[in-house]
Amino acid sequence: MLEDHTAADPIAPRIGQQPGPQTPPVPWPDAYPEGYAVVDVETTGLARDDRIISAAVYQLDARGEFQDRWYTLVNPERDPGPVWIHGLTSEVLADAPLFPEIVPELSRRLEGRVLVAHNAMFDWSMIAREYARATAVAPVSRRLCTIALSKELGLPLANHKLETLAAHYGVVQEQAHHALDDARVLAETFRPSLRRAARENLRLPLLACQPLTEWSDTPAPRQYPGASSYRPTSWRPARKRPACPYPNPGRYEAGGKLVQGMRVAFSGDTSVDRELLEDRAIEAGLHVATSLSRLTSLLVTNDPDAQTAKTAKARTFGTTVIDEAAFMQLLQDVRPASG
Repeated sequence: MLEDHTAADPIAPRIGQQPGPQTPPVPWPDAYPEGYAVVDVETTGLARDDRIISAAVYQLDARGEFQDRWYTLVNPERDPGPVWIHGLTSEVLADAPLFPEIVPELSRRLEGRVLVAHNAMFDWSMIAREYARATAVAPVSRRLCTIALSKELGLPLANHKLETLAAHYGVVQEQAHHALDDARVLAETFRPSLRRAARENLRLPLLACQPLTEWSDTPAPRQYPGASSYRPTSWRPARKRPACPYPNPGRYEAGGKLVQGMRVAFSGDTSVDRELLEDRAIEAGLHVATSLSRLTSLLVTNDPDAQTAKTAKARTFGTTVIDEAAFMQLLQDVRPASG
């Protein structure tokens, strides 16, 4: 039987005790989900071959009321990565269960619920990859990013860090980069955001989750001798891509077809794992660009109103912007390069 690591954890669940006046019951949108799994994972790093070393789940009902919590360490079978951030050493993780051993319990807590996380693309990608390694399928069909929800609500935040969102709602962080406490803080900030969205009858920024069904690990995990080997500013590491063999045929014209050699840039959260999406574009003969310029043919984003550098440049350059679903449709029929 899986050990319940929450039993010995000093962080007590305080959901339902957050400060501020209690809001009266409001009519609830029928289209809202039936339950949520607020998730946080700590990892050995930020790349696709990194591993989960701890996971926490707070279960909330349809209206955001606390139901249950769960936390576990996970033995990554490798170097634990930036110990100076998460505090989990190889000695601490040595007796922890392997990820395949926690799959049944984690699945029970995720099943039938929307996965909620701060920068949900990262947490979902890490979970989906671990499930694929374990030859299992994560029982998650939709996810909700609290960053996207904050934007939808128009919250007056200086930035989109979890600590800034917590300060906005008066939630106190007790142990940052501890999966259980991060999940608690996120749950306490998600509840008032959810209630406000319901009062205003706003559309929740839900995205579909595409589970990975196969996996092959990349070679040789990295070591972490010092802080210089860890990049806290961005979870997505740079990848070396093959050079596109086709010349750039120009910009994409709305309503037309993609042509091999067109430059495509991506921005924001995607339903399909970003790296998989980029791989599909490359296989179709497109040039995946990490930034946007006047030569970029197309920008793919599910949040065209987001105030990002790429969307701002797309408006300035007049670059066509489409969502992920439209892009996936266009990928099915890419015209060959002339000549």
